[in-house]
Amino acid sequence: MKNLILTLVLLVSANSLMAQSVFDKFEDQEKIKTVIVNKKMFSLLSKMEVKDKETQQYVNLIKKLDNLKVFVTNSDLKAGEMKATADKYLKSSAMEELMRVNEGGKSVKIYVKSGATDSQVKELLMFIDGSGKEETVLMSLTGDFDLNELSVLTDKMSLPGGADLKKASKGSKGAKGPKGSK
Repeated sequence: MKNLILTLVLLVSANSLMAQSVFDKFEDQEKIKTVIVNKKMFSLLSKMEVKDKETQQYVNLIKKLDNLKVFVTNSDLKAGEMKATADKYLKSSAMEELMRVNEGGKSVKIYVKSGATDSQVKELLMFIDGSGKEETVLMSLTGDFDLNELSVLTDKMSLPGGADLKKASKGSKGAKGPKGSK
């Protein structure tokens, strides 16, 4: 009986750890604005009444999403922590760079973990380094969705960095931005 209880406790602990993200440490921190949307919320949103084609596209997309995590800060210290965590995560994950843009003191990098096809995405990570002038944004989006559908999400949810994400969804996979930009 003791072994059964111990096994159940370990299974529950392992499942809760796997559901955690390396970025969860930024939740509830001072100077970091956080938006977290989970599968249950996406499921509820997908049940809304549809009146037009664009809204239908949005509903079709959110049915495919699991989690959205957005962290935004103006603090240079917190921005540095976010960048270090994102860099460490990228080194250990199987993500590939989709797009990189450096413009107006702002550096935008978008990475994806591919799905079954070139345009299918299991995970998208966007990091916008504002360098003190602009907000620094770290966004993680998981599910099984098509990259070309992202512009609908950015329009409907008004996400920080949405304009940059919209550019990526219209660009081709592997686009790196201007040569030499970081």
